[in-house]
Amino acid sequence: MFKPHVTVACVVHAQGKFLVVEETINNKALWNQPAGHLEADETLVQAARRELWEETGIHATPQHFLRLHQWIAPDKTPFLRFLFVIELSEMCATEPHDSDIDRCLWVTAEEILNAKNLRSALVAESIRSYQQDARYPLSLIGEFNWPFTEGVK
Repeated sequence: MFKPHVTVACVVHAQGKFLVVEETINNKALWNQPAGHLEADETLVQAARRELWEETGIHATPQHFLRLHQWIAPDKTPFLRFLFVIELSEMCATEPHDSDIDRCLWVTAEEILNAKNLRSALVAESIRSYQQDARYPLSLIGEFNWPFTEGVK
């Protein structure tokens, strides 16, 4: 049975800039969106919110679903990556709580699209998806009869 890894990522935008997280992998500083794996007891939106806080220190909830990417990483690992949008009114200070994150940077779309240090090509593709103005309601990926949601019996 095919079992891809399920991850979430957030395109965080404020005042014409995008938030990237920088992490060192194999002695190289790489950029990514705030992103990570879905945990067993959380919804996709909860995972996106948690990863954002862990990697940036920002408390925010995605406003829109942007895209689902199915891809295979260079090491042949299959992924389903759910991409969300978070629009902030201003660029805010960051404080990563994940020890894998070295720092966060607010950069332009052009800097991301031209960067040679992206963790994967999906980082730039996420910005291109954002620029195409397609936004979908979070209900598009809503949970059903979720056992961890308050009120479900």
